[in-house]
Amino acid sequence: MYSAIQLGKKYLRYYFTAANGKGHGIHSPFVFDLVVKVLNDKTKYAAYKEVEQQRSLLLGNEAIITVEDFGAGSTKGLTKQRVVQQIAATSLKPKKYAQLLYRLVNYFQPEIILELGTSLGITTAYLAKAKPTATVTTMEGSAAIAEIAKQQFHELQLNNINMVTGNFDETLEMVIDKTEQPFNFVFIDGNHRKEPTLRYFEQLLAKTDRDTVFVFDDIHWSKEMEEAWEHIKQHAAVTLTIDLFFIGIVFLRKEQKEKEHFVIRF
Repeated sequence: MYSAIQLGKKYLRYYFTAANGKGHGIHSPFVFDLVVKVLNDKTKYAAYKEVEQQRSLLLGNEAIITVEDFGAGSTKGLTKQRVVQQIAATSLKPKKYAQLLYRLVNYFQPEIILELGTSLGITTAYLAKAKPTATVTTMEGSAAIAEIAKQQFHELQLNNINMVTGNFDETLEMVIDKTEQPFNFVFIDGNHRKEPTLRYFEQLLAKTDRDTVFVFDDIHWSKEMEEAWEHIKQHAAVTLTIDLFFIGIVFLRKEQKEKEHFVIRF
């Protein structure tokens, strides 16, 4: 991964070169509407307060758990003792981006949602709250972390979430096979390495349709993730991408004849 200084320099370059976040100069009607109605939506949805209350509780949770780590920088089967509040402080998606996920789901109204990387369940809760009638499948490598996420779902009275626990390399194929309808919305935040990210993307493409939206987390987190993002942008199935620096949004819109890639300040 890049150092804080490297990432800071990259962010500054992004900030001063990205398209205006108000939508000015964006000639795609589809992207312009997305910027105006989703990125710039300042509505204080009731779900925001409810989910952020759970985040606050997690940030104060001093319980110690044993965590299995299958992500970047780890080896299969590695375990270590972690304090819940430390996981919450370092692993949870910041409010700004977690609430953007809520607005994306609220805007596109997907029926079948998949999340790779539950963590403590905050982003999952936002996804599920945005479309209570949707089926949300969320996947987490660590059983101990998954149990805490389930507690959040219970507290928030969320009944539309299916939790799958285990290494994605072993569980993703099963999830794809068991899901009869195409995934309409996919959030990938589970393994910040190039090869697994691209492999998961390829696997999931078999269970998508023209309206499927992919969101990739931390696309500039490391050289590997930047390479993965560039590969995804050039993939034959991809027609439109939006780079918001900390996340990337991918569309498979078949009606779009030429590829377009946007970098937008957010």
